[in-house]
Order: sequence, then C-alpha cells, then structure tokens
Amino acid sequence: MKKWLIPIGIIVLLFILIGSPYNTLVDKEQNAEKAWNNVESSYQRRSDLIPNLVSTVKGSADFERGTLTDVIEARAKATSVNVDAGNLDPQQIQQFQEAQGGLSSALSRLLVSVERYPDIKSNQNFQQLQSQLEGTENRINVERNRFNEAVATYEKTRRKFPSNIAAALFGFDKIEGFEAEQGAENAPDVEFDF
Repeated sequence: MKKWLIPIGIIVLLFILIGSPYNTLVDKEQNAEKAWNNVESSYQRRSDLIPNLVSTVKGSADFERGTLTDVIEARAKATSVNVDAGNLDPQQIQQFQEAQGGLSSALSRLLVSVERYPDIKSNQNFQQLQSQLEGTENRINVERNRFNEAVATYEKTRRKFPSNIAAALFGFDKIEGFEAEQGAENAPDVEFDF
C-alpha cells in the first residue's frame, strides 16, 4: 500500500466526521435565527397596532392620560431594544424580554382601565383593535415557543458527539431561549371593583 494514501485517507475521514456535523449545526443555527426573526416580527406587529389603539382610546376625553403615556413610553423602550439574529446573545435576549414585558404590562393596565369606560368598550374600532391585539399576543406566544424549539434542537445537536467537536472548532456558541419572567409561575391578583 502506498504510504501517501494514509494521510489523505485520514484527512478525508476527518472532513467527513467534522463536515457533516458542521453542516447540521449551520442548519440548526439558521433555523434558530429564522425563528428569532419570526418572534421579532410578531412583536413588531403588536408595536404597529399600539398607536392605533392609543389614538382610539385618546378620543375619550375623560380617559386616564397617565395610562396612555405609560403605553407610549413602554412602546418606545421596547422598539429601541434590538437583537442581532446572527448573535443571539443571552444579555440581548434578556433586555429584549424585559422591554417587551414592560410593554405587555402597560398594555394590560390600559385594557383594564378601558373596562371602566363603556363608551370606549363599545367603540367598534377599539373592539377590532383589541381583537387584533389579542390575536397578535397569541402569535407572539406561538413564535416564542417555536423559537424555543429551534434553540433546543440546535443545543442538542451542538452538545452531542461529534457535533460538539465541530461546534468547538468553528465557534458555534450556546443560544438561550425565552424564559418566563420572574414570578410568572404565580397566579396574578385579580381585583373586581363593584
């Protein structure tokens, strides 16, 4: 047997052993990035609905202006936090989650406040916007779940042998998924004003 074939055989074998996991990791990472983009798209839809909702509610002269201001400020903060899908850094995702959580909280306060204003609740534009907002919140939840599934698939692949070797060699870093906000495991306090 020719001795020069041995190094070539070893190189080919290494290429096969590392090349396949590398390609798989690329696919899984791209799926996670695409899922993240879908999460951001759903949040963008919510953000786009808010100005219309605020305008509709503003039409009621006696509505609480502080609640509207809170929503507007929370929206501005939420839209200012950007996450690079190509670098899903845990700190960026945490900042994004916090900003979006603030917006969700402000929207919840707005919708609770609206309950005290029958003229707003009966406004057809408001009802349509509220329905669209509820649908968007469902889409956000679905997209976050899909993102978490894509991240879990990527992480399983990244940590298994021989993919873990390719991940270490080529810098495939850990991706963090969405986590529930602290206290989300506790039921919210509900108060009825009669």
